[in-house]
Amino acid sequence: MEKVRSNKTHPKEHSLAFGSAVTLLGQHKKDSCGDLFSCKCCSRRCFCISGIVFIALATIATALILIMIFGIPLRPLVHRFCSTMQNQSGFLCDDSATCIQPSGVCNGVQDCPSGADEDPHMCSDQPQNLPPNLIFRCGNPQFWIFIDKKCNYINDCGDCSDEIGAYADCVSCGQGWWPCTPVLHQYCDCVPRQLCQDGRQDCFDWSDEYTCTKTLHS
Repeated sequence: MEKVRSNKTHPKEHSLAFGSAVTLLGQHKKDSCGDLFSCKCCSRRCFCISGIVFIALATIATALILIMIFGIPLRPLVHRFCSTMQNQSGFLCDDSATCIQPSGVCNGVQDCPSGADEDPHMCSDQPQNLPPNLIFRCGNPQFWIFIDKKCNYINDCGDCSDEIGAYADCVSCGQGWWPCTPVLHQYCDCVPRQLCQDGRQDCFDWSDEYTCTKTLHS
C-alpha cells in the first residue's frame, strides 16, 4: 500500500545562541507600534484610534473654552448703589445723578434717562441679575421683595418676615397705624388708623373699635 504524504509542515528546530535571542527580541520591538499615532506600523490599531479620538476631544474642548472666554463679551460691572430721598438704598442711573426707588426697577416704566432701570439682561432673571442692595430675602428663601417694601407695615413676604423679626429690623408702628394683632392677613402687627371705629373688627382684641381713634390726640 502506498503511503499518503502528509501536507503538514513541521517547524524546523533552531538552536539560538544568546546573540540570536537578542536579535529576535529587537526585531519584535521593531514590529510593534513604535509611534502611537502612526496606524500603518501598528498591529493593534485600537491604540492608534484611541489616541486620535483623545486629540479630537481635547481640540473640541479647547475650542469651546476659547469661545466662552473670548467669543462672549462680558458685561462691565457698573456701580449702581445710591441713597434715595427717604435715605434708603436705590438704583443709580447711568447719569450718576438720578437715584430711583428699588421697586421702580424692572417695572415696565423707564425712570432712568438711558433706560438702565429696564435693562433686558437685568430684568430677564430676577432677582439673580439685580443689584444685591435692592432686594430683601423673605423668611422663605424662595420669595423676595424689593428693599423699599420692607417695614411698610404691609405683609409683602406673606409670612410677615419683612415686618417682624431681627432680619427686618423695623421700628414700631408709626403715627398713622394702630398696634394690634390684625385679623386680616394683609397686615402684620399694625392696622391703619383709618380702619379704627369703622364698625368692623380689624384687631383680634377689638381694640380698633373700642380703643383706637382715627386721629391722634395732641
